[in-house]
Amino acid sequence: MPQAGGTVPHADSRRIRQPGVSSTLKKVGLISFVFVMYSYCTGGPFGLEDMVTTSGPGMSLLYLLLVPFFWSIPMSLVAAELTTAMPVEGGFYRWTRAAFGDFWGFLAGWWNWCSSFLLGGAYAVLFTDYITFFYSQITGWKHYLVALLVIALITYVNIRGINLVGTVATVLEILILLPVAAMCVMSVKMWQHNPFVPLVPPAQPTFQVFGVGLAVALWAYAGYEQLSTVAEEVENPRKNYPRALAWMVPISIATYFVPMACALAALNHWQDWHTGFFSNAAQLIGGHLLGFAMTVAAAITNISLFNSTVLTSTRMPSSMAEDGYLSPFLTRIHPKYGTPHLAILVSAVCYALLAWGTLTQLISVYVWLRIGTSVLTVLAAWQLRRTQPDLPRPFRIPWGNAGMGYAVLATLLMSVVALGGAFASSNRAARILGPITIILGPLAYLFFRRRTA
Repeated sequence: MPQAGGTVPHADSRRIRQPGVSSTLKKVGLISFVFVMYSYCTGGPFGLEDMVTTSGPGMSLLYLLLVPFFWSIPMSLVAAELTTAMPVEGGFYRWTRAAFGDFWGFLAGWWNWCSSFLLGGAYAVLFTDYITFFYSQITGWKHYLVALLVIALITYVNIRGINLVGTVATVLEILILLPVAAMCVMSVKMWQHNPFVPLVPPAQPTFQVFGVGLAVALWAYAGYEQLSTVAEEVENPRKNYPRALAWMVPISIATYFVPMACALAALNHWQDWHTGFFSNAAQLIGGHLLGFAMTVAAAITNISLFNSTVLTSTRMPSSMAEDGYLSPFLTRIHPKYGTPHLAILVSAVCYALLAWGTLTQLISVYVWLRIGTSVLTVLAAWQLRRTQPDLPRPFRIPWGNAGMGYAVLATLLMSVVALGGAFASSNRAARILGPITIILGPLAYLFFRRRTA
């Protein structure tokens, strides 16, 4: 790979650095990696509540059941094949470089880094939204201040080099899911409503249903390729990464669908479903103690998600800088903790600037960048099958070309539907800010290319 700040020869840009024979990185096994992946990609059912009011309870449940077949399952298959073929740090960023060259590789990394700004801001906002369950006076500037404090805490933790190891992830997720499971079990005796009724909000324009609700579903099922960036830190990634994904998809679907269906069947109240409603639902079903436990679980979830987002995404700009795409100062390592502290601090400033937004606004823009990265990833898998057919692939997407066609076409179809819904919605962030963030990618490439050439 070229040195930071230097030119990136075209021929060299397509070469993928294979993992070394020996490594000092601490590796995690299959079970621990499943929980690490779960804590990053899912975490819990929190943050989905706005789907119910914007798209209707029935459509929300259908999204949670059907979207995986067009989004997370195809992406899981692609990530599994490419990780077994190229288990390198940088994952999808370097896969795209190998398939299409410098420009598209840059966009994959840039769009992913920018999407992390929105995701980090969203988790800080979501954490604060759940805190208001007990402190309703946290509004306006107070809400923003709490979000800033969360960002500062996670930034400090990451600069210190605290990693989300498998054991910690396992303990946290058990603590998170215990009150969720309790609410589901206790709700059974209260079931009296059809959770799929109404299918969509009355008098809602048809295409409006495909706006925020679908964006939230795509957010919920996104990120399955993200942990490819740390493939070298997994024991036997060619074997364990596909296995972890095979566990992840059904667990994620159950985590999202079951609690929402149980709460709707017991309470309905679909017009009142907004961020934080799972705490209200738990209190109505199991009393104040369960409501408190659910709020604590939601807060822990967002801290865990935020922490893992910072851990994975802030290594991306550092890697891109090492490859000569971004400013060399992003490669600087903390003299004591050994972390890319400047990349973390730059990211933290962006999180803070975006924490003024609401969850739905941030997610609506995030989806544009997520779609861009996901489309490049599945197309890279198709291109590498075509141009490097002899590349060892211990795991291959089943059914040959038909299986690869499913992975690519399903992802493209869902992307078109999601972007069509964004344009048809009344959400200004989705219609205007989303396309702007995509356009900034090529402009950033031209800017940094000229500075590093």
